[in-house]
Amino acid sequence: MDTREITSQYRFNQWTEIVRQCRSSGQTVDVWCAENNIKKTSYYYWLRRIRKAACEALPSLSGNNPIVPLNIPDDTINMDSSDRESSSDIVLRFGDVNLEIRNTASATLIENTLRALQHVR
Repeated sequence: MDTREITSQYRFNQWTEIVRQCRSSGQTVDVWCAENNIKKTSYYYWLRRIRKAACEALPSLSGNNPIVPLNIPDDTINMDSSDRESSSDIVLRFGDVNLEIRNTASATLIENTLRALQHVR
């Protein structure tokens, strides 16, 4: 790795930390940037670069590894929690969001879902 790549990676890590701090502050971008003497244009430039890098880091789409859209039936959303838990083999909870996986789910679907979850914060 040459000096230019090291410098680029260092800056990228700094930008990532700045975006992380802003997002976790609970403040709006305008307020947080003003309090931290950061130009909003710089913040959004960094955010755009981070998002681009994140998209490039995702596995490429191929016929062997498709992204599967989730169609959630309305009656599933209205089920009470005891009905949902009894019909699923795995239930993952992220705040107000529940992800339910049944034993009949394919290994590919589970693998793709877990890969996608790695990028969720």
